[in-house]
Amino acid sequence: MPLKAIALNCTLKSDAAEASSADAMLAVVNAAFVKQGVQITETVRVAALHIKPGVTSDEGPGDDWPALRAKILACDILIFGGPIWLGGPSSVARRVLERMDAFISETDDKGRMPSYGKVAVTAIVGNEDGAHASAAQLYQALADVGWTIPPSASCYWVGEAMGSVDFKDLNPVPEKTRQTAAMMAATAAHLAGLLQAAPYPGQPED
Repeated sequence: MPLKAIALNCTLKSDAAEASSADAMLAVVNAAFVKQGVQITETVRVAALHIKPGVTSDEGPGDDWPALRAKILACDILIFGGPIWLGGPSSVARRVLERMDAFISETDDKGRMPSYGKVAVTAIVGNEDGAHASAAQLYQALADVGWTIPPSASCYWVGEAMGSVDFKDLNPVPEKTRQTAAMMAATAAHLAGLLQAAPYPGQPED
């Protein structure tokens, strides 16, 4: 079956009409995945939704997480994008990870979380140090809740510290960024295809 991916933009900007450097980075990454034959279902501006705090898959009336969760799990690849804030992932990104904590208790009869057999990568932008630290935090959390992390799993751009130029202002996009996105898409699509064809076996029987 054709591979599908969903991109999450974890910017702090809730207005989807407001330009976001994370959106600009995700456009580069999404294009690289399309070249690999992956269908991008949509790019979601998470801050525009009402994702309640909590660690369950449904925190009650008004919670937009159940619908977003269903969209995420309907795909083979999660593209986790967002900015660096205070040296790490944004609070919006952390909220998404906190809600995914519920996967740990939602295993099937073989002990597999809903995210088992699915691949996650990161797309990070900022004007401060922290791209590697952000990726490391995201990788660890995503792996904890069942996602598989491929090689070359992060595409990032960091501008001058406290500078006025954002990734969305760059024209053209740096070639190194495009190359990194292309390699990330190639490895992630390859791994997702393998896992789709041969899912993880899960907990062995006694």
